[in-house]
Amino acid sequence: MENTKIEMFIASMMDKFPAEKLMAIHDQLEKLDDNKYIVIQSIDYKNPTVLLIISLFFGSLGIDRFLLGEVGLGVLKLLTLGGLGIWTIIDWFTVMRRTKEWNYKKFCEIAI
Repeated sequence: MENTKIEMFIASMMDKFPAEKLMAIHDQLEKLDDNKYIVIQSIDYKNPTVLLIISLFFGSLGIDRFLLGEVGLGVLKLLTLGGLGIWTIIDWFTVMRRTKEWNYKKFCEIAI
């Protein structure tokens, strides 16, 4: 794959992936053909900042967990009202990292 396409993808998606995984993403993109590259570009990556805002306002309802596909934990968080608020506060500090990991996992499912 062309290096310019790879650099453009990484530059535009830099905030959606963990910083330590960017080199691995670059290496995986080099090995892909153009058809898979189109699929990777079309994935609906979650924005970590948006999930942080959702977590701040609706975190005690478990909405942030549901959006990341953690249905069981979302239900548990909903039933306990965010672990009486403690779990909600912890998630405020971890939701962006978990979102970036979720995006990387989705990327790897297609790239590999």
